[in-house]
Amino acid sequence: MRRYLTGARIFTGTEILDDEGVLIEDGTILDIGQPASAGSIEVVRLREDALLVPGFIDAQVNGGGGVLFNETPTEAGIRAIVAAHRRFGTTGLLPTFITDAPEPMREAAKAAIALTGKRGSGVLGLHLEGPYLDVARRGVHKAEFIREPSDGDIDELCGWAGQFPGGRLLVTIAPEHVGDEAIRRLVEAGIAVSAAHSGASFERTKEAVAAGLSGFTHLFNAMPPVVNRDPRIAAAGMTDAETWCGIIADGIHVHPALLRLTLTAKPQGKVFLVTDAMPPLGTSATRFELYGQTILRHEGRLTTEDGTLAGADLDLPAAIRNCLSLLGLDLEEALRMASLYPAEFLGLADRRGRIAPGYTADLALLSPQIEVLGTWVDGTWESAAR
Repeated sequence: MRRYLTGARIFTGTEILDDEGVLIEDGTILDIGQPASAGSIEVVRLREDALLVPGFIDAQVNGGGGVLFNETPTEAGIRAIVAAHRRFGTTGLLPTFITDAPEPMREAAKAAIALTGKRGSGVLGLHLEGPYLDVARRGVHKAEFIREPSDGDIDELCGWAGQFPGGRLLVTIAPEHVGDEAIRRLVEAGIAVSAAHSGASFERTKEAVAAGLSGFTHLFNAMPPVVNRDPRIAAAGMTDAETWCGIIADGIHVHPALLRLTLTAKPQGKVFLVTDAMPPLGTSATRFELYGQTILRHEGRLTTEDGTLAGADLDLPAAIRNCLSLLGLDLEEALRMASLYPAEFLGLADRRGRIAPGYTADLALLSPQIEVLGTWVDGTWESAAR
């Protein structure tokens, strides 16, 4: 059955349209405009004050709905996380498995592989954040599991790379602990390589970029501060024109002035939003367990009892609102940072991140307050009402 969504304004990823509609069928956008005929088309009238936008894409999701991926590295665990984030407009995400032992990491990969490409799953691959990080910059990651990759580790990752149909494997590393040849092998296998939890020098980071590193995970966090004579990894990320930077725009992880500076330094389209979300998203929980230690939720922060940040208490609509209020961005650019730009970073922008003919019918409907009213995933509607 063809469905024609009409009544709301439409943000295509490029411009906002009035008095138009979106024709979808079998999970795909067929056209934008007026339907050629009314026959065999179901007309779906949307709220006139709403905005229809490309569904949000989140490349860094540790948990949600009371589930932590590291604790539940299963298909059921991923589905619960996806369901929690969908209420906040996220129609595609990378479940993120942080530093851990090899066997749970394999279980996480198996579960993500099983769901990627499955219609309506909302799973766009897998993000492995660690274990190839710098111990001194580990943040909340457990030191005993951090290690440098062996040839066998690289072989295993490359073997997984081709098993995410329509999705992508993303691996976050510390460039000072992963050599250029290993980075080249990962990239040649189709893996997106990003950097974080690192104290790498500016020069070493640029070498890793030349070898194929294409992104920076939660820029500034778990990295040394930018110093005038020793700028290091964060400055390399800010000033490189070809790489992408994910940012946590909660007003807590990074001062808004630094984010504004990054947006000025980077070409348009090279900065995107992530949540770095944890199990409390979509719940009223005030604490959860990570590596056997209690993480507290208080006043928009998730921290260990000693104050170390442990992910973010953030959803993408809140991040978009923060882009308007804290960073001075216009709504269209903030929306692109939650949809088109992460799709481009992941190499998925041929089917996702826009409302255009031939694209997947992953859509979100927003109120004037940038609250999510509901979503379509592969053309299937679900209300955000609880």
